[in-house]
Amino acid sequence: MSSSFVRQYAFHYDSSVCSGCKACQGACKDKNNLPAGVLWRRVYEVTGGSWKKEGGLWVPGVFAYNLSLACHHCAKPICGEGCPTKAIYKRDDGVVLIDTQACIGCRYCEWACPYGAIQFDAERRLETKCDFCIDLVGAGRPPACVAACPMRALDFGDLDDLRKKYGGTSEIFPLPEAGVTEPALLIKPHRDAARASKETAEVANWEEI
Repeated sequence: MSSSFVRQYAFHYDSSVCSGCKACQGACKDKNNLPAGVLWRRVYEVTGGSWKKEGGLWVPGVFAYNLSLACHHCAKPICGEGCPTKAIYKRDDGVVLIDTQACIGCRYCEWACPYGAIQFDAERRLETKCDFCIDLVGAGRPPACVAACPMRALDFGDLDDLRKKYGGTSEIFPLPEAGVTEPALLIKPHRDAARASKETAEVANWEEI
């Protein structure tokens, strides 16, 4: 798969202000008319820590934060490397898409993606994923998830521009090491995110995502 592209569209997500309302998730599902069980954008609820006894009192030492994640339109989309029909391709604006005419529903791409971004549509027997709302972006509008966020925790644009504007990281629990795929994602971590790398933490809502 060619890595030559003229720009790289990306998402920026400010975890420090996200309320976990899931408006982004709902807007994505509504805009793309996704079937039950298929979510192109998912809001992870990360929790950790514990209560601590100090003298005769139990003091809360728990923490929690949210992560709103979709396909990261990676610079190295390993989801496409094992596709036997080469149905996954990267446009010159960095957006990774699935050619539904070529997809045979083998699910190899789904298993390869370390972010769980590719979702199998059982009714159509096809793989599906976030397409960056390229129809909206092409019309000069933001992706549906970005427009729906009441806290303005989501933004989008060219990766280099977002990096200059916001900074951020692509590595935060429970995401894998960024060098594997070089995701087009920048995150401003919640103040408690550092604790997740040092203390016991887990995704508390796996059944939803």
